Amino acid sequence: MTTTSGLRPHPTAAAPASPPRRRSALVATAGVWAATRAVMVIMLVRGFHSSDIVRVEVTATYHNWYNVLVTGTMPHNDIMWQYPPAAAAIFLSPDLLPFLTYFQSFVALTVLCDGLVLVGLCRAARRSDGSMAGAVLWLGALPLLMATPFARYDVQVTLLAVGALLCLRFRPRLGGVVAGIGAMVKVWPLLTLLGTPRGKSTRDAVVAAAVSCVALLAVFALLFRDTLGFLGNQGDRGVQIESLGGSVLMFLRVIDVWPGDITFQYGAFEYTGPYVAAVARASLALTVAGFVLLLLWRVRARRWTTATPLDAALWAVMVFTVTSRVLSPQYLIWLLGLAAVCLTSKNTTQRPIAWLVVVATALTNLIFPVMYGTDILASTPLGTFLLCARNGILLHATVWSGVRLWRATVSPVPLSVPVAGPGRSA
Repeated sequence: MTTTSGLRPHPTAAAPASPPRRRSALVATAGVWAATRAVMVIMLVRGFHSSDIVRVEVTATYHNWYNVLVTGTMPHNDIMWQYPPAAAAIFLSPDLLPFLTYFQSFVALTVLCDGLVLVGLCRAARRSDGSMAGAVLWLGALPLLMATPFARYDVQVTLLAVGALLCLRFRPRLGGVVAGIGAMVKVWPLLTLLGTPRGKSTRDAVVAAAVSCVALLAVFALLFRDTLGFLGNQGDRGVQIESLGGSVLMFLRVIDVWPGDITFQYGAFEYTGPYVAAVARASLALTVAGFVLLLLWRVRARRWTTATPLDAALWAVMVFTVTSRVLSPQYLIWLLGLAAVCLTSKNTTQRPIAWLVVVATALTNLIFPVMYGTDILASTPLGTFLLCARNGILLHATVWSGVRLWRATVSPVPLSVPVAGPGRSA
């Protein structure tokens, strides 16, 4: 394992595949993408497996926000509005296709962003240490969520996070700018900067991210009123039934140990009753502990490969996702995107974690929307088992992700393994 400040590939790379073979692979990839995405869109439009409860997010919630945003005001009076100001650009983006309805335009733009993610992963596979495994994962695993990805704006956010990571390797400033834009859309893409190599790369990326955040905040403050109104709504969230803490309460409920109820509030089904506040505080404590552990890793890490920034981003987002009071099904889109980026590098430590994320994604589809109304909200034994299994897999994957990254970058290595100094490249 080697260390690199600029994360540039070794000049003696393996010979690339012949042009005809590469062209055939790209054509096959494009064909599979078009076929699977067409099926996902049909599921969304035709009402396959309760997709009406998926579709309503765009047709009602997003469209209502659009109607407020076009007046120059953030919809902060809606308790479901819990997003940074640049998210407004996503909800206004259907105006780019005025010849379609709001729903049609939003879905079309989301499909386009999905395709751009795949293009980025395929381009990364052409690097000297590249692999098509990342593109294959994104291509095949996203449809496991059926219609959900195209009725949420998380594909757009994932595109920004993936773009930031792919840019950081050779253009840290550009990567920082993209990460900053992502942070102003949904916060978590800022975590993509955690694993940037120490020195100039980190300084350039962090400064660029800060400048882009401030600039975007200023622009939206000029264009809209109540730009920061979302902060109060986010802080009032409770324990969502699909979260890690929620699965504990669901298990206690199904064995008649806990007498709480389920209430729809803040745009999600949450638990109410005794000990819910304690579970929420425990979730927050786990998040803080995870953040401290991430900072400790950052301080103690000594070895970087071209995959380290990618691996660190996946681990960081998994920590904050799994310990959160909210674990919505669309969060798996984030994890799939970051796992796919990790697999674009042959040096990644996260290969088994990536496939665990795929398993968790398949279970998530059963949880929502397939069995949501019949088993999850009813807290049946089957629904409880599925939710606890999914969250158990994610928790295990999060811990294992950190352990593998720690061993690769912090733990001592045998003297026989050459380790480059901080200023030398791989």
